[in-house]
Amino acid sequence: MSAPAPGRPRSLGASLLDQVLADTLDPAYAQVAAARVARAAEEAAAPTAGNGPATRPTWLQRNRGQLLVAAALLLGGLLAAVTYQEAAAGAQGREAARQALREDIGQESAVGDELAAQLEALTAEVARTRERALDTSVVGQRALNQLAQAQHGAAAVAVTGPGLRVTLGNAPPAADSDPVGGSDQIALAGRVQDGDLQLAVNALWASGAEAVSINGQRVGPTTAIRQAGDAILVDFRPVMNPYEVSAVGDPDDLARAFLNTPEANDLAELTKDFGVVFDFARADELELPAGSNAELLFAEPLAATDEQGEALPPAVPEPPTDGG
Repeated sequence: MSAPAPGRPRSLGASLLDQVLADTLDPAYAQVAAARVARAAEEAAAPTAGNGPATRPTWLQRNRGQLLVAAALLLGGLLAAVTYQEAAAGAQGREAARQALREDIGQESAVGDELAAQLEALTAEVARTRERALDTSVVGQRALNQLAQAQHGAAAVAVTGPGLRVTLGNAPPAADSDPVGGSDQIALAGRVQDGDLQLAVNALWASGAEAVSINGQRVGPTTAIRQAGDAILVDFRPVMNPYEVSAVGDPDDLARAFLNTPEANDLAELTKDFGVVFDFARADELELPAGSNAELLFAEPLAATDEQGEALPPAVPEPPTDGG
């Protein structure tokens, strides 16, 4: 670019262009750069300040990060150890409580068994005393016969003899069943319910059974068969799968009549639809225990009879004497 003639002013455009070419760096950037250079000079001069030897970073400064990590790991280990000790102490306490409960249950069961044995012995003694007292008269013998029939009907005495044994059981699991994603409804449908046992018992009664029991629990006229969660209660006592329903009676007649009942057909449908186990077999000798004794609520004296069994008139009390 040519210089202007001497004594003439420069044009405005030329002055702006000269300023741009001269100030290529923004003043703010220049200040930052100058400050950076000054800070670097101070840092370089700091180790030699006071004419002393140059200082080096200490071991703590060099390993500060590793120390922080180690401290964090140590704290985590301490927390884990405390948690484990507390959990172990809690497990020991729970195990001790369970053991104490087992001992209590064992002691109470032993007491219950002892009381049951005493009750059985006392009941037998009362029965023998009653028979001795009533067997000496015609009225007493008739009362004993009526009592024996009532006890048999109330399932208060043990019964032995041939009969029929019906078995009901839960459906076995399928070979390709999924234990994680299986359906609860299908599993419930394959389990024996209290209604299924009621069907079997009612069918055996209708077929002419003289006595019935379920897994050793005698079934009487007041016995309840109820569901309690996953368990089935017979006379308020739990029975477990498989369920054996035993009936005393003529085996052939019982089997023939039982298979012709609608209840047996319903049980067979359960086997077909849901896989419930249903089977029966004749038995040469069955032993059915006595059921729960009925509670005696009231009693009345027997009317006196003569040798022919005729009722005698009530005795008239003698009038009191005046002592003369």
